[in-house]
Amino acid sequence: MHLSRSALLFSLVSGSIVEAANAPASAALDLEGFAFVQNAGNITEYRLPANDLGVLLFEDHSAPVLTFMVTYKVGSRNEVTGTTGATHLLEHLMFKGSRNFHPGIGKGFDTMMDKIGGINNATTWLDRTNYYENLPSDHLELAVQLEADRMRDLLLREEDRKPEMTVVRNEFERGENDPVESLEKEINSAAFIAHPYHHSTIGWRSDIEKVPIEKLREFYDTFYWPNNATITVIGDFQPANALRLIKRYFGGIPRAPKPIPTLYTEEPAQMGPRRVIVKRPGEVGVVEIAYKVPRALHADHPPLAILAAVLSEGKTSRLYRALIDPNVAINADASKGFFHDDTLFTVSAMLAPGITHEQAEKTLLAELEKVKRDGVTGAEVSRAINKLLAAIAYQRDGSFAIAGQINEHIAVGDWTGYMTLLDRLKAVSAVDLQRVAKAYFNEDQSTTGWFIPQAEPPAGGKSAGAVRGSGARPLLARSDGAPPNSLRGPYYYRDPAPAGEAVDGSSPQRIHGVHPPAPGSRAADSGPPAGGAAAGEAALVAPRVRRRTLAGLDVLTLKTSIKDVVTIRGVLNAGDVFNSRENSALADLTAGMIDKGTVKRDKFAVAEVLEQTGATLGFGASSHTVGINGKCLRKDLPLVLGLVAEQLRTPRLDPEEFAKLKKQFAGRHKRQMEDTDYRAESAFARAIFPAGHANRPPPDDRYLADIDAATLEQLKAFHAANYGPAGARLLIVGDVEDAAIDRAITEGFAGWKGGHPLPPSPKVPALTGPRTEKVNMPGKTSVSFVVGQPSGLRYTDPEYQALNMATSVLGSGFFSARLLDIIRNREGLTYSIGSILTYDTYHDGAWYIEGTFAPELLEQGAASTWRELRRFCQEGLTPAELETFKVTLTGSYKVALATTGGLAGTLLNALQRGYGPEWVDEFPRRLQALTLEQVNAAIRKHLNPENMVVVMAGTLPAPTAKN
Repeated sequence: MHLSRSALLFSLVSGSIVEAANAPASAALDLEGFAFVQNAGNITEYRLPANDLGVLLFEDHSAPVLTFMVTYKVGSRNEVTGTTGATHLLEHLMFKGSRNFHPGIGKGFDTMMDKIGGINNATTWLDRTNYYENLPSDHLELAVQLEADRMRDLLLREEDRKPEMTVVRNEFERGENDPVESLEKEINSAAFIAHPYHHSTIGWRSDIEKVPIEKLREFYDTFYWPNNATITVIGDFQPANALRLIKRYFGGIPRAPKPIPTLYTEEPAQMGPRRVIVKRPGEVGVVEIAYKVPRALHADHPPLAILAAVLSEGKTSRLYRALIDPNVAINADASKGFFHDDTLFTVSAMLAPGITHEQAEKTLLAELEKVKRDGVTGAEVSRAINKLLAAIAYQRDGSFAIAGQINEHIAVGDWTGYMTLLDRLKAVSAVDLQRVAKAYFNEDQSTTGWFIPQAEPPAGGKSAGAVRGSGARPLLARSDGAPPNSLRGPYYYRDPAPAGEAVDGSSPQRIHGVHPPAPGSRAADSGPPAGGAAAGEAALVAPRVRRRTLAGLDVLTLKTSIKDVVTIRGVLNAGDVFNSRENSALADLTAGMIDKGTVKRDKFAVAEVLEQTGATLGFGASSHTVGINGKCLRKDLPLVLGLVAEQLRTPRLDPEEFAKLKKQFAGRHKRQMEDTDYRAESAFARAIFPAGHANRPPPDDRYLADIDAATLEQLKAFHAANYGPAGARLLIVGDVEDAAIDRAITEGFAGWKGGHPLPPSPKVPALTGPRTEKVNMPGKTSVSFVVGQPSGLRYTDPEYQALNMATSVLGSGFFSARLLDIIRNREGLTYSIGSILTYDTYHDGAWYIEGTFAPELLEQGAASTWRELRRFCQEGLTPAELETFKVTLTGSYKVALATTGGLAGTLLNALQRGYGPEWVDEFPRRLQALTLEQVNAAIRKHLNPENMVVVMAGTLPAPTAKN
């Protein structure tokens, strides 16, 4: 996962001034032995004098969920040579068990959380480590117990370290698969020679492999104490009860017996420019330039943050105009790190086809020189500020989003910055931006990195088909509105990305293409997977939904308790199923042109409207539909809806823009071809779906050739034939006003005609025998492994929910699922493995297991996967597994539906499957009604391990002698 600039730099909910420590808000509250410290807006800070534990409480009863987070002020900056990556490895081991909660007594951390439908995880970053639970609010006590028990009573056993080391090593290998991430590590290492920001959070491979358990115990005993921790509780709770529980379970833990070590190493002055070059197999070159800049609490952080936005946020940004628009780059970014110590300001470009590194670097430097020489305009600064105002509201959307922002401010040394940074940003002027550019964009303080792809042909194997776009990770940030990285690189989760589907089987109907996530897919929203309704009649969703037909569109609105924020999701039937036989890229290209200007306004005028309000709006094609994905403030919703109508109805379809788009698409597709997961998934889809099926991707060379061959006349014809209200849907969730919405949609879409119902899909034939596909990709340190078959089921089929339940038990994103519990947790063979039932919204779908293994562990990992797959098919589930996962899946809905995005996505999924809003409330009841006989019968009927496709993508090991 990548930390976006909005997550790190602009994490705010209001501009409130910190109140005095004797604020009366807490006067009537029984403090349970806590000392009141201060109020900042809606957040109250307390300290437990007995051990100096810090506590932040933010009461919000908008949804029956809460987030409990513990932030320890220890990260990779506290590591030294020999222990790099220790913070992250220890974070993994924190889930292996403590005195009162461990698998040996049937009370493992994951098991305890899964039983109540909670979601627990942790992340490690440069300055901090945090552990959190998102859970139904009536289970706060369990979260407090779990975190208190492992603060000082962690087991930390060598028998746990050994398998977890290989898990973390596979996480390292997965990162090394990406050449851009390798470049970023090299840049960090060159930019910092003394300060521990020199090494990445995951550490060096040899340290991961060899750090002894004694060193990890020493690290734990040094940093894991109450006086080095802050607890944050946000959501539906009573403050007095929260303080009582925290005092009960944390109050007896003493403060550290010795002072917590402070980092005193300072980075020496850089005496000249530094350069690094990474050469390895890949598709797309990269140039990145990093400058030394001050830490997050420095007075120059706000102007540098705004300067990053002026350079790279949206189509009006300078890097977009200088690099992306003229096809010098396919992506570009500027980012200022948000960290405790002095950090880096980076500018980067991912090269368009035919562009040299010298050209891209020269263009980047020229843009920085313009700022130094000529400054920026007041209008540019104003747009950046308006984007921040919108971001303030968006980041109120759910307790976890708020807790995550506060977490980063704790890490840099002042949590109240969460409340006050807005005022600091508002005070920034255009003069300040020019001043900091002159001060810090100094060649002698720069480190420049190039990734130069090596054209090394595959050593063997078949070429895979085109890669899936709807789940794309933003590995390098870009100035077209996608989230950027901070300090270049991910922070590290103990948990891989969810391996399985959302528990309701929601899945993107997409195998190839290069667009952002389609609305309604799991990839479209961060956070927990979307599911059905929260348990309990009081939380029913359907009765609160208003549905009507406006100007031919199916419109649904749902008002929630969130203030100011509105999420827009929508679809119209214009996806890949409507492509001609001659060209597989028309749907993608047409959707890509929607935001490139309208008949009335060019693309920069459109972007100006959106960016001035801070609204976001995107379009992307999937297998069957074009998705609409937007977010705005309540006051701007009529304007944004009018713009949606204008863009869909009257796109400019300009020849010059079309020529640019084709080059951008080709470059982005080549970039995705570097990913082993996408190559494996694509090859698998081509193996199981018949020719002509919407989920069968074209081969890479065919797709790239179709992009090149497509004509503007073809796009105009595609738009005229397929864009219209027939089958179109709009869902608007949040702080909505129905009367204003109805007026805007009626006016904007009046008289719009056209569109088609979706065509019937062909039946997917069952496989008649096993098949193996090998996709050899040089220079990869982790292999993606897929085994599966056509499911034979559509989502609405009677047996679907039974098989989906079984698939969740086998390999959902919950750590008590079999594959993660056995192959990852016990055997330590992989970082990520799971099972999935997918691509079944409109037709028969697919069932498969996907995991990643180091090449030297591939044979062992594949054998373990086959062993568990055959056991699953032969024995089915146990009664205990079924009952546990009923609670797990239904309980997690409270968390899943706590944001406007989660609600909108779940509703859209229901509609696309042919249900009404009532399905959101019906789904958990269907799960509860499932019997063990139904679930195990579905496994036996629909899965056959003897007739499955196996795909391996990566740098494949040579066959052993026995083969």
